[in-house]
Amino acid sequence: MKRSLIVCLVTQAAVLPAFAQEGSLVLPEITLDAESDTTLVQEGYVPVSSRDATKLDTPIGRIPQAVSIVTQDQIEDQAPQTLNEALGYSSGANPNNYGYDTRYDAFFLRGFPAYYNGYFRDGLRQYNAPTAWFKTEPYGLEGVAVLKGPNSALYGVSGPGGIVNLISKRPKDEPYHEIQATIGGNDRAQISADISGPFAEGSDFSYRLTGMVRESNTDLAGYKDDKTYFAPALSWDNGETRLTILGEWSNSLTGGTAAFYNPAYGEVSDIYEGDPEYNDFEQDQWRIGYEVEHDLTDNLTLRQAFRAAHVDADLEYSGHYAVGSDLARYWGHYLEELDTQTLDTGVRWNVVTGAIDHEVLAGIDVTHAEYDSNSLVGYVSAAETAAADVPFAGAQEEDQAGIYLHDQMSWGNWQLFASARWDHVETDSTAADGTVTNQTDTGRSGRVALSYDWSNGIMAYASLSTSFSPNLGFVYDDASDTTGSPADPTQSTQREIGMKYAPQGTNLLFSAALFDIDQRDGVVLDASTGVNRQRQLDLNSRGLELEAQANWDNGWGVIASYAHQRVKIEKGATGTEGNELSATPNDTLSLWAKYDIRNGPLEGVGLGAGLRYVGESYGDDSNSITNDARTFVDLSVSYDLPQVPGVRMQLNVKNVFDQEKTTCTSGYCYRDEGRVWSASLSRRF
Repeated sequence: MKRSLIVCLVTQAAVLPAFAQEGSLVLPEITLDAESDTTLVQEGYVPVSSRDATKLDTPIGRIPQAVSIVTQDQIEDQAPQTLNEALGYSSGANPNNYGYDTRYDAFFLRGFPAYYNGYFRDGLRQYNAPTAWFKTEPYGLEGVAVLKGPNSALYGVSGPGGIVNLISKRPKDEPYHEIQATIGGNDRAQISADISGPFAEGSDFSYRLTGMVRESNTDLAGYKDDKTYFAPALSWDNGETRLTILGEWSNSLTGGTAAFYNPAYGEVSDIYEGDPEYNDFEQDQWRIGYEVEHDLTDNLTLRQAFRAAHVDADLEYSGHYAVGSDLARYWGHYLEELDTQTLDTGVRWNVVTGAIDHEVLAGIDVTHAEYDSNSLVGYVSAAETAAADVPFAGAQEEDQAGIYLHDQMSWGNWQLFASARWDHVETDSTAADGTVTNQTDTGRSGRVALSYDWSNGIMAYASLSTSFSPNLGFVYDDASDTTGSPADPTQSTQREIGMKYAPQGTNLLFSAALFDIDQRDGVVLDASTGVNRQRQLDLNSRGLELEAQANWDNGWGVIASYAHQRVKIEKGATGTEGNELSATPNDTLSLWAKYDIRNGPLEGVGLGAGLRYVGESYGDDSNSITNDARTFVDLSVSYDLPQVPGVRMQLNVKNVFDQEKTTCTSGYCYRDEGRVWSASLSRRF
């Protein structure tokens, strides 16, 4: 397979000069954008409007909430390989807590873990089980919306720090074709294709086919980074009715172990925990769903979204333990399957009452999720562990129903957003010993936000929001707890004030927010035993976020963000109350700038550079160890060939100066990823 990939790369490179030799004509510039501008409208690095924050199409500058958007152009220019990398330049998002680990996208928002109950795709929750996590392919995205603070009032089950909504690539109404070949360090070879357009000129039907095949090693012995990804989409729009079908299938093979041996508390060695002969983490996942809207009248629209999804995870992992002054090895085998179905039905109504314009959304959503797991640890050999039957380790089934109501009211320069929701959740949990526990949770959540728009692009707002989030999975009190207990619901309250500035006639967006969040029974990840385990804490997070996106006509584009926060433990393990939560830096800063040369002998060259600063943090909840501050530098160089319109060559280097410091979370320590490079050759037509 790797040879065939390399042949494709060479063939693509050989074909391109032939186009340039066909004549000396000055060909017109071709500008083809990958985004469909359906649910997210964007211009370069600047988001214009989105339905992510309110489920209604709303200008970003008028949303009374802190929202960060990773646009299609940002994804293309920075070339992230994972969702964590894509979030690296968003304020309030911390994807760096577990060092290098491509197995999971384990990100934090405003100091809170959001990888379980803050993961959404196309407005529907994307459930993650303890190990069977949906993996995100950035090439399949039009954008990423980071909605900060509690969002339960509209989205239901979600975390206090916010949610990340992945926006799938959707069919375009004009022809679009892209073929891309990529190589990189550690024998990385990748072929990607993205094809979209109407079935015929004037047709109501359009399609999109997005695919990618990758084979790659990594710096870790026996740790692969292979993936096959395919995402078909189909749309039908006859004016009154709009239907989009979205699908995906992917198979990924990564390493089962990414950690290094910790010889003592708060220390990490150079001894890799993985066994190169027993280190496969293979995952199959698929999803299929639809979105449909029908205009009953000019002011009344019925809408529904549905998705069914499945993850099958097969994890081989290993590690070391001390036997006197020597190290011995253990091997583990963990199997997990996750199935989810989600349905959201609502109605949008535009109505005027006196001097007040209303945009009302009311709906009901239902979800079903279930997972089962099998786990085995062996101390004899990898072969014996691989051949043994893997015993049952636990299962859980959850059914949830929610009713929500949202009203966006505006009169003059004032806006009032009000949302309310009620949830009912039933959970059946089966422990490893077969004991079944039934749990029923009900809760209310809401949001009220008042804003004033000065009509010059400045908008100020104040908001109060709450969240309710039952948790899927078991929690464990300590390392000796082998059976666990069902997790309690997480509840939170946030107070936020902020402002946004989107000058008219420009492609600029500035935002600032102050927030204070109280959380009860929050779930955090503890991987100190070698397998992901959940614990619950009460926390308070307060801070400041600043963010700016800009594109100018002279070729410059800029993304800048800064966040200052403190996450305090209000209830936790003995001796931790009043301390700061581990691996939550007080200060983070990022800056990305790109310059596209528009004329002269270097016309077509694009130069990009980024800086990511992560401040000091504590490495455990006892605040007894400290993580050093880190600064990463990223670079990008691209060249649009003037002789062959639509052809681009691009080089990306992440972590240019090869910073590989230690990050400790909950007392367990990880290593940052070193320098990574990739080079791509693409053609759009």
